[in-house]
Amino acid sequence: MTDPAALFRLEGRVACVTGASSGLGRHAADVLVQAGARVVGTARRAEALAEWAAQAGENAAGVAADVADRDALHQTVAAISAPFGTPDIIVHAAGLNTREAADDVTPDGWDRTLAINLTAPFFLTQAIAPAMAAKGWGRVVNFASLQSTRAFPGGIAYGATKGGVSQLTRAMAEAWSSKGIMVNAIGPGFFPTELTAAVFDDPDRAARNAAQTCVGRNGMMSDMDGPLLFLCSDASAYVTGQTLMVDGGFTAK
Repeated sequence: MTDPAALFRLEGRVACVTGASSGLGRHAADVLVQAGARVVGTARRAEALAEWAAQAGENAAGVAADVADRDALHQTVAAISAPFGTPDIIVHAAGLNTREAADDVTPDGWDRTLAINLTAPFFLTQAIAPAMAAKGWGRVVNFASLQSTRAFPGGIAYGATKGGVSQLTRAMAEAWSSKGIMVNAIGPGFFPTELTAAVFDDPDRAARNAAQTCVGRNGMMSDMDGPLLFLCSDASAYVTGQTLMVDGGFTAK
């Protein structure tokens, strides 16, 4: 019988986490290191990324890169693969929310949001998928959102990309899961990160969001650990194309 605990261990695996310089991306990178993986974190902010890598230890490396820059994609993949080899796991946590109202959306804001939230996860995975397929094992975790299914004020560009992430996840699963690559998404509720600072800086707004959950509170970083490890490990060997909402039941009400 398989040891249930061993299903979630990641020794011998190499992971890449985008957006690893802060927020849920940084937390995800820490969790994967603690589970035994060698982790390459990537983000645009080189100083913050270097600070994370130094804190995380010898099984962590930082690569400063803009994953939305398609012209530099091959150089980015080479840099990500240099410290420990080509990733077996990729977590797409990098994200952008311009919070522009529909009447104020600019072409630049729209394009930047689409590039980082939707386009980058596909093309970065496409570049790495052949190496995963050659091993017969891979895990891809996209980041969806409450706005994958709900419309929020000031979120038309962000919501469009996050709705797209859920469908992208299904389509990527259809394309690659027969080669051993399981593709799923996590949909976080309200967690205290830089991206949601405006929410948590307003106690009344934060309390209203908490009241909309089934659990009765907003997310804590540790709430992400179990779902992330499940989707990154052997525990999810027969789970693909799914969006797992980690939102305390916000979308259930």
